[in-house]
Amino acid sequence: MDLYTIILAIGGGFLAGIVNTLAGNGSAITLSIFTELLGLPGNLANGTNRVGVMLQSGASSLGFLKNNRYAIVPHTKLYVIVATIGAITGVYIALNISNEQFSSVFKYLLLLMLIVLLVKPKRWLIKTEINSEHNLYLTIPAFFCLGLYGGFIQMGMGVLFLIITVLLMKINIIDSNALKTFIIALYSLVVVAIFHLNGMIEWHLGLIVASGQATGGYLTADLSSKYPKADVWAYRLLIIVIVLAILSTFNLI
Repeated sequence: MDLYTIILAIGGGFLAGIVNTLAGNGSAITLSIFTELLGLPGNLANGTNRVGVMLQSGASSLGFLKNNRYAIVPHTKLYVIVATIGAITGVYIALNISNEQFSSVFKYLLLLMLIVLLVKPKRWLIKTEINSEHNLYLTIPAFFCLGLYGGFIQMGMGVLFLIITVLLMKINIIDSNALKTFIIALYSLVVVAIFHLNGMIEWHLGLIVASGQATGGYLTADLSSKYPKADVWAYRLLIIVIVLAILSTFNLI
């Protein structure tokens, strides 16, 4: 691998770390790096991508923790467990089903995400209601499905997570991002172990991209925790990410 390729891989990872921490769908960037730039087949790219997801989520969590963004975590321990169980289920599905089979459904899911984002934008700029009661009949299946999806493919999981936590659970978008990175960091430990045991990780390539992801993730978490209007920019970034993903999946760019 030449120096130019390494720089592109790290730079792309850095951008993905920013996008993943503040919005979601950064795996669309890193999966493209692994498949198009580094030449990995789809399933191997999916496994290798989890190295960066794990390290970036851990680094982002440290950035949020540094700025006391984890007041919501003690109130969501049940959801952490449920999402982890879902992720373990999802990774076993990923080992047996090609993720390319999912692409035809994913692009229509993106359209639905965009509609949800654009309807009543003020819903996304709320303050966290830590003591609000949640409908467990909705939230527990939702978090299991989030984990299942994250274990299977990960790409787009962050956006779905924000839709559920902001709109359903009334958690501020920045606090939701903090909770998101915490949960993903935890279940990714298990997911990475399973992919590794099944020979589905190219560690040297994964760590190269992950170095950029972790750096971008930590810096973004730290800055967004301090910036008063970070929730507004996170919402705008969400829209941009989804629009670009839709254009890409429908081959319009």
